[in-house]
Amino acid sequence: MIVTVTPNPVVDRTLTVPRIVMDDMVRATEVREDWGGKGFNVSRALQSFGQESMAVGFLGGVAGAKLASGLRVRGIQLTAVPIVEETRTNIVIAEADAKRYIKVNEAGPTISCEEQTVFFQYVDNLVQAGDIWALCGSLPPGLPLDFYAQLTELLHQAGAKVLLDTSGEAFRLGLSACPDLIKPNDVEAGAFLGEVIAGPEQAARAVDKFVEMGITLVALSLGAAGLMLASGSSRIWAKPPSVQVQNPVGAGDALVAGIVWAFVEGLNLAEIARWGVASGTAAAVCEGVSVGTRSEIETLHAQVRFATWPEDL
Repeated sequence: MIVTVTPNPVVDRTLTVPRIVMDDMVRATEVREDWGGKGFNVSRALQSFGQESMAVGFLGGVAGAKLASGLRVRGIQLTAVPIVEETRTNIVIAEADAKRYIKVNEAGPTISCEEQTVFFQYVDNLVQAGDIWALCGSLPPGLPLDFYAQLTELLHQAGAKVLLDTSGEAFRLGLSACPDLIKPNDVEAGAFLGEVIAGPEQAARAVDKFVEMGITLVALSLGAAGLMLASGSSRIWAKPPSVQVQNPVGAGDALVAGIVWAFVEGLNLAEIARWGVASGTAAAVCEGVSVGTRSEIETLHAQVRFATWPEDL
């Protein structure tokens, strides 16, 4: 079973405007709501591959009910830990020509100690040996910064594999539990390692350092430059085709879904990288916080190329 964990889920509300103007009123030409948060986005993207998953998270209030309903209508299995406070709503203001966007994220509801206890009870009942659990996104107020480390240890004890996709102190502490796969972007990895990742040579050194820490698979997202994927024996740099990006929000989550699906399929490192990049690129060319279809991903998969350096610097 693939399980995605979203401690801080969200209703993503996207307002499309002709042009972003400061200090003046502007009218939205389109309004769109997507049900997500990083882990839930991964579950949605896995559907494009025909891959079922279980989505787990904290949900509360009107926004939480709306989110739960939206996920279930899309056929996603959901295990929701009920909370007293309201699930957050994030706002994306995007220009119609997709040149610029503004994304405003709420901090999220405060999770009580009692709600945290219920969550770990849910996990203990759900987890089985051989599962893949994707732990994704920011931590809402109330959760300890070592929440992902605690969760990783519990999952490993049950024989499950763990993917970690977060940032900041939650990422640093989460690494102490040695997750099986991590997906930082270049900024997140650079902040952890104390260096700027400005090109493929720095990216290669960064993934090697994570592998030396005992991480089985390191997926370093480089934005438009693609993905550096490394294991203990190999390193791949996969670059996406040139596309017209509509909304990059959620593209990293789709990339995670492509990687997880390819990993479950038992594909080699190059194909895992190729499917991850194709899935992330397909999401980036969609409107709103959305994902590509299987057909769209397959088309892009054929266009992903493998780069070398220094020739491709």
